[in-house]
Amino acid sequence: MTATLRQRAEALLAKFYGYRSFRPGQYEIIEAVAAGRDAVVVMPTGGGKSICYQLPALLASEGCAIIISPLIALMQDQTQALVANGIPAGAIHSNQDESINRHLVEAAATGRLKLLYISPERLISDFDVFRNMRISLFAIDEAHCISQWGHDFRPVYTQLSALKDAFPYVPVIALTATADRLTRRDIIVQLRLSNPYCLLSSFDRPNISLSVYPNPGARERNRFIADMVRKYPQDSGIVYSLSRKGAEETYKALTALGVPAVVYHAGMTPLQREASLKAFLAGRVPVVCATIAFGMGIDKSNIRWVVHVNMPGNIESYYQEIGRAGRDGLPAEAVMFYSLQDVILRRNFADQSGQAGINKEKLARMQAFAEAGNCRRRILLSYFGEEYTCDCGNCDNCRRPPKRIDGTVIAQKAISAVCRTGGRLTIYSLVALLRGERRFDLVQDGFTELPTFGVGADMSKEEWMSYAMQMIQLGIFDIAYEDANRLRVTTFGMKVLRCVEKILLTVYVPVVAGAGRKMRAPRPEALDPERQLFEQLKAVRADVASDENMLPYLVFDDAALLDMAKKRPSDIDAFLHVQGVSEKKAVMFGKRFLREIRKFEGLSANERGVTFKETLVLFNSGCSVDEIAEIKKIKPVTVYGHLARLVDDGMITDFRKIINPQDYIEIVREYDRNPEDARDILAERFPRGLPMVALAIRRVLAEKNPNIKE
Repeated sequence: MTATLRQRAEALLAKFYGYRSFRPGQYEIIEAVAAGRDAVVVMPTGGGKSICYQLPALLASEGCAIIISPLIALMQDQTQALVANGIPAGAIHSNQDESINRHLVEAAATGRLKLLYISPERLISDFDVFRNMRISLFAIDEAHCISQWGHDFRPVYTQLSALKDAFPYVPVIALTATADRLTRRDIIVQLRLSNPYCLLSSFDRPNISLSVYPNPGARERNRFIADMVRKYPQDSGIVYSLSRKGAEETYKALTALGVPAVVYHAGMTPLQREASLKAFLAGRVPVVCATIAFGMGIDKSNIRWVVHVNMPGNIESYYQEIGRAGRDGLPAEAVMFYSLQDVILRRNFADQSGQAGINKEKLARMQAFAEAGNCRRRILLSYFGEEYTCDCGNCDNCRRPPKRIDGTVIAQKAISAVCRTGGRLTIYSLVALLRGERRFDLVQDGFTELPTFGVGADMSKEEWMSYAMQMIQLGIFDIAYEDANRLRVTTFGMKVLRCVEKILLTVYVPVVAGAGRKMRAPRPEALDPERQLFEQLKAVRADVASDENMLPYLVFDDAALLDMAKKRPSDIDAFLHVQGVSEKKAVMFGKRFLREIRKFEGLSANERGVTFKETLVLFNSGCSVDEIAEIKKIKPVTVYGHLARLVDDGMITDFRKIINPQDYIEIVREYDRNPEDARDILAERFPRGLPMVALAIRRVLAEKNPNIKE
């Protein structure tokens, strides 16, 4: 019976990625793209976006998928991960010889590659090279770069609209982790996508703990960061600074405290930046002190913490930067230090930008996040239009909550005012109306005659601004940036107005210089047996990565190691059921990890017969004899010997996968005619070792049917 698309997709997911099921939404995107439909995927960092285009590329019967990516480091990272899992992929970029780039284009054109990564600049400049190529799909990563509403707008991305002109029948999938409502709409328009399948996954990253502290000064702040490094001795962290000078100063302070670190910013030479990146990715140093020039697309899975020395300029940037921690789904921490000076500097940057109005509004939302007294995760999610009606329990405001009051009536006054004015109020005019201020615009529009005019005169302007901003953060209002920053009442806000939902507001407390909760330095945790094995497996991974010249997280990520520590497989069959263990990696690296697990469990270090099982795993996955030999680093004749034994043991029953019937007949006839010299005669016509398999097949067939001459 022919396998369904889902069965084929799940088989590829297990074979190449080591997972037995898709995350929510992944298969639906794969199905849509495989059917030739455009798609837009908004999924948090670490949520599995790459599977959404890599699986359709593998499912395609012909053609190569072109992946458009903005950074060389990201392309190299993704390509290495694919090749490590046995997927033919390549990347064209300026850091390698042009002869290699030409070879990769040829390999893609002739079907030897399934995925080819390229920058938007290179694709546009070499567009004619791809016109006659068979292309299965285009995937545009970091797609928010195409939108002027996005936080990382890149003009060259707008030229990608040419894809639909040149390749009208090739599906285009746009992917991003950070896109608000306006950016999502703009992506579809700019790329000219036709009725795209849209997946707006949850923006929630519940594994990341969120904390904000008043900036205590460089000395105490750097000690805090050093404590964070000690808390996660075998993991990594990123320290983001507003300026190059700040990154350099943090780097020098940490090294003075004995913390191995590197620095990364746009003022360094490309070679210097590459050296810092390689040292960090390889795990030779645990900390990188950087500006926002660092990080887009970094796939390092064991980044356990991110510290912002200064407040980011907008929530999109903050969300993307903290998303580099905990990509494997394990617990991670995001800490931000905040000061009024950050706000002043960011406002100056906004004034000098080409979009001062919108950048100032986004800065105001970021400032409100930093100063908030309510659940920080709710603020983040409501910013991206996601309703979240309960507190998260994993941010500083949830762990040490400030005093709160029932704010339903306060909110109803504000919601009623916005509704009665037809959605024509900004946050500032809303506060003025509620307090009864006879501003010119309110008088001119007739709003001073409304019943809601002055209903909040008992509270100060600062109180109302605090409560109104909390209402935005809680998802009661949305800001229409495209309509002069006017407020819109959300579905949740209407529920509050009708008393279907109640809300709590944090009691307004005047800001006093130097006030704030005491900063608590993290403390290392005691290791239980599972955690102890987990740490030992990290050491094995580091040795394997060094021997294989690979980045450690491309061997196995932390989530896979933790699953090994939980399941404690003692043989390769059980090892293959660890989440994130692909068939190729199980064969390449399994012995060393199994040896450590078996020793931990008090078993003999080595599993018997493991080399034959490895060959069987690769054979069943469709690898050829030469591919098996290359992966296992043995000779093809040895592989044929393994296959012969597996045939004898009844482990292989589909003989046509090894030898075609004509070759089998010729080999056994030669042994019948000339048993003494058959081996030497056949060696001239067949691969060395193949006759062993033919003879094993004949023995098995003879057992089943005694009339067949052995």
